[in-house]
Amino acid sequence: MMFASDNWSGASDAVMDALARHNAGFAPAYGADPVTERVSARFADLFDTDVTVLYTATGTAANALAMAACARPGGLIFASDVAHLHCDEWGAAEFYTHGMKIVPVAAEGGRMRPEDLSAALARTPDGGRFGTPTALSLTQATECGTLYTVDEVRALTDVARARGLVCHMDGARFANALATLDVAPADITWKAGIDVLSFGGTKNGCWCAEALVVFSDGALRDLATHRARAGHVFSKSRFVSAQFEGYLDDDHWLDLARHANAAAQRLAQGLTEAGVRIAWPVQANEVFPVLSRGRIDALKAHGVLFHEWSTQGCGPDEAIVRLVTSFRTTGDEVDAFLAAL
Repeated sequence: MMFASDNWSGASDAVMDALARHNAGFAPAYGADPVTERVSARFADLFDTDVTVLYTATGTAANALAMAACARPGGLIFASDVAHLHCDEWGAAEFYTHGMKIVPVAAEGGRMRPEDLSAALARTPDGGRFGTPTALSLTQATECGTLYTVDEVRALTDVARARGLVCHMDGARFANALATLDVAPADITWKAGIDVLSFGGTKNGCWCAEALVVFSDGALRDLATHRARAGHVFSKSRFVSAQFEGYLDDDHWLDLARHANAAAQRLAQGLTEAGVRIAWPVQANEVFPVLSRGRIDALKAHGVLFHEWSTQGCGPDEAIVRLVTSFRTTGDEVDAFLAAL
């Protein structure tokens, strides 16, 4: 029973078929191929505006290079205190920005509040020694599996823009967020004040497909240069484009996300019926139950794969664990977990 990460799932059949379909013959390198041109146009249609689309190998690279492209000497990046950018990327943003500092903002269930962002910005006045406020990074869906609504994104970007910050969204699970929110991609991104999106496909059915989707070129003028210097320009980029073609066509990406989200809801319902409390609302494809240490050990012995997450708000013999569903999670697998529980 595999609930460790959606990164553990493979690629969908539609994505693999697209890869095979574009494997024959020759095509220009470095993004000059016809399939890359078509996929770039597809992204523009998807977001209902002209966009610049730049591929990277990983989500970490996408996040870090977005920060590098807007970097300023002594710059400050405001992100939630549980953001992947802050906690899980080995200082990549600090490295690629030549020393910008991440300022963690307290989050409730992964979500930053405008008043907390305002307070953090107030502690860093213009001209102060602490640094220069430069960027805001939001995660959608958050690291706690929760979501920002359109109004919540706009409220945060309004605060950030009042201080001249570039607004970035880490969309490693962007599809899962959209599948629940049921809003247009444009509404939750550039129309809500986002300048650049790290668009993730790898967790949701791609093999290796991550992209920076830039809505405000003027805010990230040297992004293409930073990407090239960091070694993230694919020579055979048609294979990344092929994945995105199979992923985006006929809303396949949203179908995959809906499947994963539905599996998470089924899992959450079964946990609740078993009397298990869940730390945060289940809004995407992650479930965070609070379990006793004995139950955690028993589930592991039963062959369930998952990660222990936190002890915040737990009793002395408890921990929050993270259960992640994917497009490959079956109803039988969820039921087997609940039976083991």
